[in-house]
Amino acid sequence: MRGSVPAQHTARRATGLPRLALADGTVEALKWLGLVLMTLDHVNKYLLHDAVAWLYDLGRLAAPLFGFALAYNLARPGTLARGAYPRTLKRLALSGSVATVPFVALGGLGWGWWPLNIMAMLFVAAACMYLVEQGGALRMALAALLFLVGGGVVEFWWAGVAMCLAAWRYCRHPGWWPLVLWVAATAALFVINRNLWALAALPAIFAASHLPMRLPRLKLVFHVYYPAHLAVLWGLSRCILLAQSAP
Repeated sequence: MRGSVPAQHTARRATGLPRLALADGTVEALKWLGLVLMTLDHVNKYLLHDAVAWLYDLGRLAAPLFGFALAYNLARPGTLARGAYPRTLKRLALSGSVATVPFVALGGLGWGWWPLNIMAMLFVAAACMYLVEQGGALRMALAALLFLVGGGVVEFWWAGVAMCLAAWRYCRHPGWWPLVLWVAATAALFVINRNLWALAALPAIFAASHLPMRLPRLKLVFHVYYPAHLAVLWGLSRCILLAQSAP
């Protein structure tokens, strides 16, 4: 549901910044856009060996879009009371674990298994959000420890986790510091991406807040699709390899 007009006006008067209020269908559309860009990027990486530069560039938008969709949904009022965090964490853990097999099999990783896939990155971010929202010195310390340790073993590293956390904070309490951290963390993906195309996701997100869309919310599709498409790509890559090695 879209946020109320008075809430948006209050946030704008207090900080000069708009409160992001997206229709459920619009959030879903951003996830579908991220899914399409991710798929094209993976086809380019695993089947075309990064031969198409513009597919690589567009693929850099996928992680920021997925991170925002997670952050926005978990920033909704009443998320903690509804038990949404444990459900989200379970889905991310299951999808990420299943995806690890084809993700590792496809190769191109640092140390065989490192880093863990993007579902693991989203899991670490969501777990940090969960601890922070529960509050208390111990949970805040655990969130900081999880960020430091978890951020070092997941895809997109600490920058990816920080990007999700900053987006979550901005969605909950719009302000200049969350926005600056959001932009800075997204820009820091340059270390991994070697370009700044990830930043293009931010204006797309803010523009999308003015485009109410009607798409059904399919919670499990993305969690099933991620490991499934990696498995398909692994199968195709093996078929291509066998075809090339055939006499």
